[in-house]
Amino acid sequence: MIHCISGGFANRIGPSEGDTNIIREEGESVTLSCTFETNSNDIWLYWYRQYPNREPEYILFKGARSQSRQKDIPDGFQSTTSQTSTELTINSLTLKDSALYYCALRVVAQ
Repeated sequence: MIHCISGGFANRIGPSEGDTNIIREEGESVTLSCTFETNSNDIWLYWYRQYPNREPEYILFKGARSQSRQKDIPDGFQSTTSQTSTELTINSLTLKDSALYYCALRVVAQ
């Protein structure tokens, strides 16, 4: 399952259509996708995961539009961004990847 949160009232982010409850087999890959709307070019996109009865944990961030940096992407994950979306790919799924995933949009400057 994927849920998304937004970093501001004028900016929006949410799961891409059909990306709200995904089931895969161990060993397969999965790509989670969120689309966003903002007028800013200075944005960061974040991914988090949350296991039952635990706090969300940070996975990675990646810049989009005018930002190109990314922070140490953990093994087994890939992330891509475009002008209006962000994707998180988890390769070679294991049981420990069963969790709730969040994407978040941070606008640095308007």
